[in-house]
Parts: sequence; C-alpha cells; structure tokens
Amino acid sequence: MSTMTAQATQVYSLIIRATPEQVWDAITKPEFTTQYFFGSIIESTFEPGARYCGWSGDRSELFVDGEVIESTPPSRLVTTWRAMWQPDLSVEPASRVTWEIEPAGDGVSKLTVIHDHLEQAPQTALSVANGWTLVVSGLKTVLETGEPLIAGGME
Repeated sequence: MSTMTAQATQVYSLIIRATPEQVWDAITKPEFTTQYFFGSIIESTFEPGARYCGWSGDRSELFVDGEVIESTPPSRLVTTWRAMWQPDLSVEPASRVTWEIEPAGDGVSKLTVIHDHLEQAPQTALSVANGWTLVVSGLKTVLETGEPLIAGGME
C-alpha cells in the first residue's frame, strides 16, 4: 500500500496565444468554462466579497463554493475554493486559487494558476493535483483552436 500526497501549494503556468482580455473571458464566462472546466458553469459577479460558484452543467450540483477575494481584470483573480464534489472534500476548510495573467508578447499571454492554503485540506490537494493540469491545458486549447481539448468539455 502506498500513500499519495500532494503539495500544499500547487503552481501551473503556461503560455497561450490569446490576449489577457481573452484569457480573462475564458476564466470568467460560462460559455468558455463549460468547455474546459469539467463541464462547470462558473458563476460570480467577480467583485471582491461576491460568491464564486462552480456548478454542474445542468446546475443540479455545486462543485465549488468560494468567495472572490481580489478581482483585477484582466490580470488577476483570487478566490477561496471549497471542493464540494465529494463529501470528504466538502468538510475540509477552504483553500485559495489565484489566476495571474500577464502579457507575453503580441497576442500572447502567460497564465499562472496557484492553488494554495491546502495544508488543512489534504484530500482536496490530492483531488485537484491532476485536475488543474487538464483545466489549464483545456483552457489553452479552447482559446487557441475554438474546440475543447476533450470531446464533451471534460465532463
């Protein structure tokens, strides 16, 4: 039997052929998120203090519950993150997700996603460790090709 652990701070970074504004829209608009974020509809006003939710495509299940901590379009979004898709995850304390978008050339951006404050949420850390790679790769693919990375939007 082996024990798996995941880092309490997880960092994912990539270059995308898209402007910071296009990347921001992909992060904040449901018509994009359903294509790369495991079919999730992300819902928020994206104002500090606003609720940040990730719903299943039919809105029958809450996948992520959080609050917007900081919102500086189109360069930075920080939210709390409480995983709700499994009962053992939903009892763990909230962690934090930071999306940083930087210009990286003409029509090119660098996206860095930092999921931290996972020290008290080890099951969440383990659960999201592989998921974020698919999410950021899927976001890049949707923006660069107009098609989801995985048919059906990774549901």
